[in-house]
Formats: sequence, structure tokens, C-alpha cells
Amino acid sequence: MKAIRVTLAMIFYMGLSSFAGNRLNAQWETLFDGKTLDGWVQRNGQAKYEVIEGMIVGTSVKGEPNSFLCTKTDYANFILDLEFWADDDMNSGVQIRSQSLEEYRNGRVHGYQVEIDPSGRAWTGGIYDEARRGWLYDLRFNEAARNAYKNEQWNHLHIEAIGDHIRTWINGVPAVNLIDSMTPSGFIALQVHSRPESGIQVKWRNIRIIDLGTLDEFPPLVEKKK
Repeated sequence: MKAIRVTLAMIFYMGLSSFAGNRLNAQWETLFDGKTLDGWVQRNGQAKYEVIEGMIVGTSVKGEPNSFLCTKTDYANFILDLEFWADDDMNSGVQIRSQSLEEYRNGRVHGYQVEIDPSGRAWTGGIYDEARRGWLYDLRFNEAARNAYKNEQWNHLHIEAIGDHIRTWINGVPAVNLIDSMTPSGFIALQVHSRPESGIQVKWRNIRIIDLGTLDEFPPLVEKKK
């Protein structure tokens, strides 16, 4: 059984290498320069986003709906890596493959959200479908991932989205292994959840990505029979 798992892992990473190789040896790119919010746009609510000491700091504003700081660029297949810190009263998340369309609820941001959940439930790293289907993959049966989150400390989040396969890790511990093909591409966004009070914060830093492009850029790993 162990040999089978090793073989499957080798196949997956060979496929990943094929993606990166066809992407001209794709390398890490920074999404946040540590100084400005260039390359980002805010949507929906008016929570406060600012750059402080090399971090993006999101602060709740009383009465505002969910707010999203979104990349101006869409991403399809990628590896995303970042660190975050959240107040215990702040529910938040990182949107991936998300969209804001005029014809969908007047531009409401929707799509896959990798949860940041400091509550006792501790589902950080789970995947919620924001403003659409709700929970796709919670962590009720993943005790190791639930215990990996560190309250009011810096945490490391790693996300891989390749084809219909989405996986997450929290502080190096596997959290989600999801197969879902509803949305193949979209922007990345940092959420400040609506709060009944102002001043609740979430922070992000060291945000970087390996952009693996779209599936139609690459030849199939296995040639189809004629």
C-alpha cells in the first residue's frame, strides 16, 4: 500500500513538473511588493486595507458587508503560498479562482474560499464556496489540520490548484484534497468578513505564486488513441 501511495505521488509531481516546464520553467512571483497595493483592486464592502511594515492589514468597518482585495490578474492553475495572522474574532479567507460579474448578484464576489477560521471550530484551510454553494470541504474529520492553526500567531498557508484538483496545507499539515471543476479560473482575493464592530484585523505577508497557466497551453500527459 505504501508503494502505491509513493507511485501516485510521483505521478502527480511528474505532472506538476510538466506544467511548470511547459510554462518556461515557471518560478515564484510575488503578488504583493511589501510597499503598495499595486496590482490589487477592492470589491464589495469598504473594510480598510492598508500596507503596514511589509504586511497587508485588513480592518473591519462596522456595518460593511464582506470586503475583498482582489488581484487584477486571473489565475487558472497555480501554487499559492502566503502567511497570515488573524484576530480571534475575525473570520476571513483567501479567495481563489473567484469572480465578480455584473450579472451575478450585481458583482458579488463568489468562488472558492480557503477559510481562515480562528473560532473553536477551527476549520482554517477548509474550502467554502463564497456566495454560491457553501461548504465544499470542511475539516470536521481532519483533527490534525484543525490542531495545526495557531491562534493570534503567524500561520503558513499553501494552496495548489491544478485542473479540477485543489489541495491546501496549514502550517505544513495537509488540510483539503478536493476535486471540483465548477470554476477553472479567476482572481485571488483577501477577505475581511463583515463584523458588527470596527477594528478587528487580519494580516497577510509573503504572498507569492507559481503561475502554471491554463490547461489548453499544455499537451496531454498521455497521448490519446487515434
